[in-house]
Amino acid sequence: MGDILFLAHRVPYPPDRGDKIRGFNILKFLSARKRVHLIAFADDTRDMKGKSGLAKYTGNRSIIWRSKSRLTAAAQALVKYKPVSLTAFENRPLRDAVNNILARHSIDTIYVFSSQMAQYLPANPRQRVIMDFVDMDSAKFAAYGKSSRGPMAWMMKREARLLQSYERSVAKNATASLFVSDDEAALFREKTGAERVFAVENGIDTEFFDPVASFKRIDTTGALIVFTGQMDYRPNVEAVTWFVEAILPHIHLEYPKARFAIVGREPTEAVKALARVPGVIVTGEVADVRGWIAAASVVVAPLKLARGVQNKVLEAMAMARPVVASAAAAAGIDHQDTIRVGETVGEIAEQVNALLANPSGAAALGQKARKQVEDRYSWEARLAPLDTIMGLRVKALPQRRTAA
Repeated sequence: MGDILFLAHRVPYPPDRGDKIRGFNILKFLSARKRVHLIAFADDTRDMKGKSGLAKYTGNRSIIWRSKSRLTAAAQALVKYKPVSLTAFENRPLRDAVNNILARHSIDTIYVFSSQMAQYLPANPRQRVIMDFVDMDSAKFAAYGKSSRGPMAWMMKREARLLQSYERSVAKNATASLFVSDDEAALFREKTGAERVFAVENGIDTEFFDPVASFKRIDTTGALIVFTGQMDYRPNVEAVTWFVEAILPHIHLEYPKARFAIVGREPTEAVKALARVPGVIVTGEVADVRGWIAAASVVVAPLKLARGVQNKVLEAMAMARPVVASAAAAAGIDHQDTIRVGETVGEIAEQVNALLANPSGAAALGQKARKQVEDRYSWEARLAPLDTIMGLRVKALPQRRTAA
């Protein structure tokens, strides 16, 4: 029985953002069943240290620095008639690392995390190929194309068209294609006609994200509304901008002292500028997001564009906080009405105001949300389908010797 080669577009450690959280937990799950070799990119100097954090879950680990600029990737994409999503991740050292592992080790499964990494598969792989698309990226760029103007709209539509063609060809040759929700899997089947497409949902670590766990608390008084996320990611930037400019004024009519905290690393200049609006806080990166979530009167996820399952929503639910989400942000989550959903400016503002007006009701809703996460979203339960899809078994634990 051979090993697993795990290819990731971003080193899955520390698990402190959506894609890394999923990648880490899948890697951990697989390592309990077979030996796993990891090859991944890093684009943050802190992530280069992730190699040691993954030692207990991996055999060989190769972390390759990725520094290609977006402008360079775009120019290469135009010349080569490829999606920018692929040229941005073209890298000779990583290809050499893949060839080296395949030559030196008995690999019977290649787990490809994110479509950008499928370009490193052998031309005619004899290994089982599990393609974890996570989300349908081409659909995301199609949505960008509709909302953009001028040359950017053309570029986004081009990316969507070329990437969908690429996704279709990858899925055709994969043993299985995975998505983070049933909705994403169904959309992929509809758009590409692909077979062997499965949903493997995200989970949540309910011991870490627990309101009674040990973490640094945030001192706060009055109504606090919180948004968490990677703040150079376009859907997050658009979400907080929309909330501050359109929704927060309606909340301030009833709660003029309510504050809105935007919590997350790498805020863009546009996000930083929002801190000039009265009542808005932009924290930048924080050591532990749990303190801010726990302090929230309401957690919001007003994303206009959201694919798959939003970890930020699951984290807030696990922390027993009341959540108001857009329909797009809530779509992939089986929340059983334990979060409030709004679509328009008025609907979201009304839901937030109602929760601020009823603290005991908001607390009760948060407790129901945590119970739903505990029952439905443990990582072991959510990843269990991989055992069937990949034909895996949990490693037998070594037998303890007993005294004669």
